[in-house]
Amino acid sequence: MASFLEVENLSKRFGGLLAVNDVSFKIERDEIVGLIGPNGAGKTTLIRCLLGILKPDSGKVRFNGEDITKRHLWEIVQKGMVGTFQVVKPFRHLPIIANVLVGCLCPRITKRGEWVKRAEVRARDALEFVGIADLALEPASILSHGDLKRLEVARAIATEPELLILDEPFGGLNPAETELVAKSMRRLHKGGRFGRLHSEGPAMLIIEHKLSELMKIVDRVIVLNFGEVLTQGTPEEISKNKQVIEAYTGKEVLVA
Repeated sequence: MASFLEVENLSKRFGGLLAVNDVSFKIERDEIVGLIGPNGAGKTTLIRCLLGILKPDSGKVRFNGEDITKRHLWEIVQKGMVGTFQVVKPFRHLPIIANVLVGCLCPRITKRGEWVKRAEVRARDALEFVGIADLALEPASILSHGDLKRLEVARAIATEPELLILDEPFGGLNPAETELVAKSMRRLHKGGRFGRLHSEGPAMLIIEHKLSELMKIVDRVIVLNFGEVLTQGTPEEISKNKQVIEAYTGKEVLVA
């Protein structure tokens, strides 16, 4: 049986720089997977290839058994794979709820029937889910960096994704904000409802540099270094892996 997401020998080059080099991995429907690696390891380039923002030079991406390698971003969102990004770009002068309504009108959702007439209710549900519903009618420009991160998640989950890709969701957040976002992710993956038509939460692929927080919520970790998969394993295995420690510190790990 094919895996939910299959990445096969994916490569992406920018001139003389091979940013992603022959990367292969799989994600199953019930997983939360972390994607880590030092700065410049190729993580953001990789997920941009998955989402159709960049076209890989070689390799394939299969989602739900379908080859989506050459699909456009909007087509991939329509199929159920959605991403959030490190740099949040809301419609700053529109009300916060209007930012989420855009996701509520995704064609893959509007085809499902009567509830589309309740798009505003659904958008409020998404904002409630991430904890900023009380600010729904305020312009997005008033939001703190932490709340903008939560708005980004609300916009993504409004499309009812089957796979949610998150690029540094904890970046720039204080410990309290980080915990709020982490709790929202765990609840969403377990099928937490925000007006959803089905209770199964999305699979997740999370890029993050705050490793202590990431390791608490993921089932498995993929490590990139110099554009290649260095290793994969459970959080416990990765935290003790000598190659991973050396990649982050730049120092050879001495064995007593």
